[in-house]
Amino acid sequence: MAPPTLADALAANHAFYNSFANQDFPAMEMLWAKESSVSSIHPGWPPMFDREAVLSSWYDIMTSETPPTASYRNDKAFIHGTTAVVVCEELVDGNVLAATNIFVDERGAWRLVHHQAGPIVPRKVAPVDSPPRAVVH
Repeated sequence: MAPPTLADALAANHAFYNSFANQDFPAMEMLWAKESSVSSIHPGWPPMFDREAVLSSWYDIMTSETPPTASYRNDKAFIHGTTAVVVCEELVDGNVLAATNIFVDERGAWRLVHHQAGPIVPRKVAPVDSPPRAVVH
């Protein structure tokens, strides 16, 4: 069996956001790894490190009285051996979040082992005639 590809990682990421957008919990549940440890960090929530807790959080989000509207854009995938990392912008109820989704190869398919999303600070665009500013990290 050939290992999953970069295109497969992007397709798995798409399936993740499709299940989120459609409040399709069975589809969401299928995407999460069963043979590997999983974790998730939702904005404002403490980290979760257990498949049952992670899936319970998604169930609660999807079945709430007003489930969020969700989509994504600007996804970029990287493969490191049997791990794929997808970084993208997540759009939830009009807010833009930076998101990282980490997948592992489980029996020839990418399965989620970690999701984290957090707010992005809006960038101010400097006027054209402004001198460049030094950035210190």
